[in-house]
Amino acid sequence: MSGLRLDTFLPYRLSIASNRVSAAVATAYQALFGLKIPEWRLIAVIAEGQAMTQQALGVKTQMDKVMVSRAAIALVDRGLITRQPNPDDQRSHLLSLTIAGRALYDSVAPKALELEARVFAGFSAKEIEQFTTMLGQIEAAAADLDRERG
Repeated sequence: MSGLRLDTFLPYRLSIASNRVSAAVATAYQALFGLKIPEWRLIAVIAEGQAMTQQALGVKTQMDKVMVSRAAIALVDRGLITRQPNPDDQRSHLLSLTIAGRALYDSVAPKALELEARVFAGFSAKEIEQFTTMLGQIEAAAADLDRERG
């Protein structure tokens, strides 16, 4: 018998914690704003910068191209983002927020910050800083594993 026990296996625990937080956030976004998590991620990333291609959004959000495409279609259909031809690459489009998309972002962002504060209410500022550092280290180690496999 191996020494593996799921309840102490850190990748599993990280996945469970992520799933629970995502489920709570998804429920709030759906109930309050009619948004699914992938849709919110696209809105948030576009709001942080400028128009982006679906491929760039996939890289930034770590979502696969099918998920990005479905979210983009839903957001275009709702009038929250627009698709414009990409002058640098005729095979792609640039996605940007509409006025309604920006207004929705301005409504959702404070709620997102409130949910984050509630999840981390039991942690000190130092613990949150340490956790953030550790998450970066975990992400870098996982990226290294991906590169080794690829």
